[in-house]
Amino acid sequence: MAVDTDISPDGKKLTIKIKGRFDFGKHQEFRKAYERISKPDSVVVDLSDATYIDSSALGMLLMLRDHVGGDDSDVRVVHTNSDVRKILAISNFEKLFDIS
Repeated sequence: MAVDTDISPDGKKLTIKIKGRFDFGKHQEFRKAYERISKPDSVVVDLSDATYIDSSALGMLLMLRDHVGGDDSDVRVVHTNSDVRKILAISNFEKLFDIS
């Protein structure tokens, strides 16, 4: 699988790990990763194994954010490489997500 999920034992933290290209080809798999879980308190999107991110992935991140509470949500995007971080910065995603 190119999208792995891990839920904390208390069900409050969901971690979604993306492997390879984060693009439209992962849309259904990514959506299923968070829709099947009742709203967690926090979500971590781990991009340590992501090699590429495109505009459809940015849209998927926004859909995730809306699903878990919009402005009140706690969604972190972690382990971004320099190319991915640059795309997120150009898109002003640092204002919407905690990115590291």
